[in-house]
Amino acid sequence: MAQSLQSKKRARQNTKHRTINRARKSQVKTQIKHFETALENGNVEAASEQLRLVTKKLDKTASTSTMHKKTAARKKSRLAKQLNNLKAKKG
Repeated sequence: MAQSLQSKKRARQNTKHRTINRARKSQVKTQIKHFETALENGNVEAASEQLRLVTKKLDKTASTSTMHKKTAARKKSRLAKQLNNLKAKKG
């Protein structure tokens, strides 16, 4: 258990940041699930819109220190690749 005032404050801050970060990561995962369901349905327009929303959410999450910028970029790249594969099959 934290003894000094500084370590007690750090513990409080860590708890706050952990809950905020967990919520942000959960929102990203939810957006990705919406994108994947649009892909499974084969709806290119809906999937494109969902990709735009996922990209926006990933960028916001990466701008804070919740997620590393390169992790967000990797996720965006993989999702865009899936959408491009769907467009190739449809076209």
